[in-house]
Amino acid sequence: MTKKVLLLLFCIAVGYVLIAHAGPQLLGAGVAIFLFGMLSMERGFKALTGGVLEKVLARSTDKFLKCIGLGLVTTALMQSSSLVTVITISTLSASLISLTAGIGIIFGANIGTTTGAWLMAYGMKVSISSYAMPMIVIGLILQFQKEKGIKGLGHVLAGVGFVFLGIHYMKEGFALFSSSLDLSRYALSGWLGLAVYTLIGVVMTVVMQSSHATLLLTIASLSAGQVTYENALALAIGSNIGTTITAVIGSLSASAPGKRLAYAHVLFNLITGAIAIILISPFMWCVDAVTNMLGIAEDNWTLKLATFHTLFNIVGVAAVTPFVGRLVRVLEDRVMVRSSESVKGVAVDPLYLNNSALGLPDTAIEVLLKEADHLFDNVFEVVAHGLNLHREDIASDRDLDEVATESTQIMAIEVTQRYYESVKTIYSAIIDFATQAVAKADMNEAQIACVHNIRLACRDAAEIIKTLASVRPNLNRYMVSENEAMRTQYNRIRRNIAQCQRQLLIVRQMRDRTEAGTLLARMEATVDQQDILIDDTVDRLIREAAVTPQMATSLMNDSAAALQISRGLLDIGGHLVAARKADSRQAKQVD
Repeated sequence: MTKKVLLLLFCIAVGYVLIAHAGPQLLGAGVAIFLFGMLSMERGFKALTGGVLEKVLARSTDKFLKCIGLGLVTTALMQSSSLVTVITISTLSASLISLTAGIGIIFGANIGTTTGAWLMAYGMKVSISSYAMPMIVIGLILQFQKEKGIKGLGHVLAGVGFVFLGIHYMKEGFALFSSSLDLSRYALSGWLGLAVYTLIGVVMTVVMQSSHATLLLTIASLSAGQVTYENALALAIGSNIGTTITAVIGSLSASAPGKRLAYAHVLFNLITGAIAIILISPFMWCVDAVTNMLGIAEDNWTLKLATFHTLFNIVGVAAVTPFVGRLVRVLEDRVMVRSSESVKGVAVDPLYLNNSALGLPDTAIEVLLKEADHLFDNVFEVVAHGLNLHREDIASDRDLDEVATESTQIMAIEVTQRYYESVKTIYSAIIDFATQAVAKADMNEAQIACVHNIRLACRDAAEIIKTLASVRPNLNRYMVSENEAMRTQYNRIRRNIAQCQRQLLIVRQMRDRTEAGTLLARMEATVDQQDILIDDTVDRLIREAAVTPQMATSLMNDSAAALQISRGLLDIGGHLVAARKADSRQAKQVD
């Protein structure tokens, strides 16, 4: 409640200042319109890419330099390093790209974001507000269309228009503001000024959650003579350091790989900022040399600032790139999966689900598929041990009749308890994530169908364990029974379920949906023949007095439950085949 009251009082105070003073009013409006435009552009690009950017990240990351180029181009086009960073963290968390590739993309994004400084610097010198209104009007018209791509284009156009309009209002606001207050009187020179204004740049970026906004304010104030060139350089360095807060926030719900990338981003920007601060004088000399070659006027401080911003980011990438391999090894050694995520050697907490993937349809589906595979690994372990069989025997090419006959040791496992330990938590997380993904990721019908099939597969997996729990008491009793007929039939039940488990393992590894479907169809035909009532097994055993009527009813009930388990395993395979796209993505990882 206290925070809400303070927020209300702060908003009232800001509102009063903006109403009472024309200069701050235009300046504040410019910042707000600019940030709104950036948000609109991000929303539009998410809709326009429709998963394309995620696919590009997954398929175009086989070379480190290519990763840098990819990050540079995508950030320059979308003017949002934050969006590229969040998407990169989510794709890395889903294991679609390697940590090395993710670092390369972040390096490129840092260079790509400097194009925004050039746009702002030129915007301060020319009138771009005349282009803003037509773009906003056309963008809003397009947003009322039904087609997702057209609506996305509308958001992008309106966003660019609002960015241009924000730059215009900030330029006007600083011009009016400077007539009543001269902020340049608070300029600091030397190392003190460098440190203080770098810190101010960090704070501004953290508060506004946008390095672009900090740079825009810096360039606008520099253009109006409200800040000195040296202090503006320090603000630009601070904006670079402050923007890492986006990566940190994006990694809060990410898996260990996502956190490693966020730490790499923070470390890189700190190193780059330190290089720029220590070598500020050589950098200023280089800026003068470059701007002279480009024909930029000696007193054009805004373009010089844009040049500096680009130059020190390029130098930072060049300085850190040779040590990327060592950085990856350190991060992989230091940032580990929490030890609480495993019980008895089995990971019992979600490994891939992360909130940063919720707004990205294809990545959300890929994350769900990987988490479902994690769930099925745990289910496989519970079912195998519930049958008193070893996982490696089922996964091998050994004859399963021989395996069932030789495996006579009853394993110490309580199936229902293991369900709650290693399955239910993951199952619940998958259902929750799937529900949120459908609501937030703006999925099309095909993507929603994929999510639905994943949920069905997970539901079947949970039901299998519950059914197995009801079979296990009789299975433990009769698999070692002195009655040969009952022992044989219960070993047959174990063999049949294990055979379906083996086939499901194969199906999960297949990428060809047609081939996987054919294998499942053959197994379904085989399972249909395993009903003991169909082949008159029970009648024959009763006639031969091989079993008592009580044994016969137990065998009938357990055989029906075993059939339910086998069909459930095959249903899981069918749902997974339906969920996986024919052009399933396989990331090319950087070695």
